Amino acid sequence: MKTSSLILKKSLLALAAVSTFGAAIAAPADNADKTIVLVHGAFADGSSWDKVVPLLQAKGYKVVSVQNPLTSLADDVAATKRAIDAQTGKVILVGHSWGGTVITQAGADDKVSALVYVAAFAPSEGEAVGSLGKEFPTPPGIAKLQADASGFLSLPAKAVAEDFAQDLPAAQTKLMAVSQGPINSKAFGEPVTVAAWKTKPSYYIVSSQDHMIAPGLEAAMAKKIGATTTTLNTSHVPMLSKPAEVAAVILAAAAK
Repeated sequence: MKTSSLILKKSLLALAAVSTFGAAIAAPADNADKTIVLVHGAFADGSSWDKVVPLLQAKGYKVVSVQNPLTSLADDVAATKRAIDAQTGKVILVGHSWGGTVITQAGADDKVSALVYVAAFAPSEGEAVGSLGKEFPTPPGIAKLQADASGFLSLPAKAVAEDFAQDLPAAQTKLMAVSQGPINSKAFGEPVTVAAWKTKPSYYIVSSQDHMIAPGLEAAMAKKIGATTTTLNTSHVPMLSKPAEVAAVILAAAAK
């Protein structure tokens, strides 16, 4: 009887161990069914998410960082749509700055379960970025934009350091100035035809020290779209200056 009891006890312990192990691996497996698609803004590229990506991957999520051509709203939406179409499960769509306009349009896709706006534009149907925020003073960084002969806008290195990412080290802002993606000025006049935030749960990060989009406009857009709102004391690029806080908001959206 003692032998039988001992065998039974060992069997139960083994079963418990298997169950515990199964529970441990279940969460990452569930997370792996969701993809977080990151959409950068103007004067940037996909590397602007480099500090956030590892934090999301550490939680078991698949992450895709879109490389926007920044040639038009339609082209950027198409690039984002390709990333969404390549996924088999649900997508959490995250947009920074101009990328907010892109996710507002592309986020209508059935695969998209939530939207996260990071110091980003959130237009309504028929609105273009160029028409937003006229009731606020022109942000310092916008006043320093330079246009080339083809109408593509970029920021001088000094403006990147002082107005785009003033809370980052000089060595980093110098690199950002070199790798920035100029945007076709015509894109700012292209209206969105759908506002995905009307039908999708939305989250918004307001950057209180933003010199590219007026913080008051960010707060107003967050309120307009009914977003769960977080305010960070950062420049226009909180994903680089406070990546853990930005990742926390994205993870909250992904957990729904």
